[in-house]
Amino acid sequence: MSIAPPNKLQAYRASVLHFHADPAFTPDAFSWHEDGLLIVDGDKVQAAGDYATLAATLPEGVAVHDYRGKLIMPGFIDTHLHFPQTDMIASPAPSLLPWLEKYTFPTERQFGDQQHAREVAEFFLDELLRCGTTTAMVYCTVHKESVDAFFEASEARNLRMVAGKILMDRHCPDFLCDTAEGGARESEDLIRKWHKRGRSLYAITPRFAPTSSEAQLALAGELAAAYPDTFIQTHVSENHAECAWVRELYPKSRSYLDVYDSHGLMRARSMFGHCIWLDDADFARMAETGAAAAICPTSNFFLGSGLFDFEKADAARVHLSLATDVGGGTSFSMLQTMNEAYKVARLKGSYLPAARMFYLATLGAARSMQLEDSIGSFAPGTEADFIVLDPACTPLLARRTERCANLDELLFVLALLGDDRAVSATYAAGRKVHERLPA
Repeated sequence: MSIAPPNKLQAYRASVLHFHADPAFTPDAFSWHEDGLLIVDGDKVQAAGDYATLAATLPEGVAVHDYRGKLIMPGFIDTHLHFPQTDMIASPAPSLLPWLEKYTFPTERQFGDQQHAREVAEFFLDELLRCGTTTAMVYCTVHKESVDAFFEASEARNLRMVAGKILMDRHCPDFLCDTAEGGARESEDLIRKWHKRGRSLYAITPRFAPTSSEAQLALAGELAAAYPDTFIQTHVSENHAECAWVRELYPKSRSYLDVYDSHGLMRARSMFGHCIWLDDADFARMAETGAAAAICPTSNFFLGSGLFDFEKADAARVHLSLATDVGGGTSFSMLQTMNEAYKVARLKGSYLPAARMFYLATLGAARSMQLEDSIGSFAPGTEADFIVLDPACTPLLARRTERCANLDELLFVLALLGDDRAVSATYAAGRKVHERLPA
């Protein structure tokens, strides 16, 4: 299925913000136009800049959508979450492993039914768009049907999405257990069907080392070598009990991360969720291979897993991004995720400036995924995925943002007080796919 892009030049007037570098390492890392204009040609960005400069370049008759008083920026990118866990979000458990056994596995059992999977995928995607997330790296279940259902729903909305079938051939209920060979065969079938079809991209997806045999991880590594432009996504070093389990299962590996490395699963476009308990050698290896970390603060607080070490990761110059990790995470909102990430940094003794939080949720995530030429900024020719944020969407935000002295304060207030209500509109490939109606 293909969706024709809008065939008219469109312009959007508002404050405009986007990044071209990481504010942690580069001065003047972003472009900010207080009275700005974003020009979209079909499904691509043509230009972004000051209204006074760009308005004069518009051909006669081009519609200018007036969002003055609001902020336009690239759509949020969520690099780690589970669409089948939508219906079990906010389920109580003492820690990660009991939570998986009691809630996650029984919920995922239902996704062999493609109709059920499609209904959940529809809701899940609408919720992402409502929260301003236009791209995500998504875990499905072991069922091929779950992947087909997800991509069908995503394709219907013309979204840039990455997803994959979970690989899991041991230490899980029989009703979710595949085989090493069967899982690899089904994954390859899905790669051939969905990868680079429209805006869909495929991720080879071992759930985590304890639920994959060495044979399964080896076959996943062979797939990754055979299809080098696919993605790889999995979990690593999330929880103390999980880490201890991996040491028992893989005693020859230097570390949890080394389990994946030794099976050919560390390269550019590899996204590792959590990364809480990695050591310096692990972070150095991530930087060397181009692998990236998806930081999941909301989930890590909820499950009591630990605090991500921004300073250690930055010292190694690892690619970083933010992620909700629904349903371990308790919100689809990247703004609320920024809120929690800020607190993680403070508890670890460091400071996360507001500009960096927004970078990690946009261009930083795109760079982590090797997609910065397509999404994450308003560079000319990038895909026109963008959001409109309303700093006056609630009485408290309106009162507080009215008193902001500069851009840093405005972004900080949006990150700490904002949620889905702050997303006035969401656009994907130049089309409006969500609009918040007035209360």
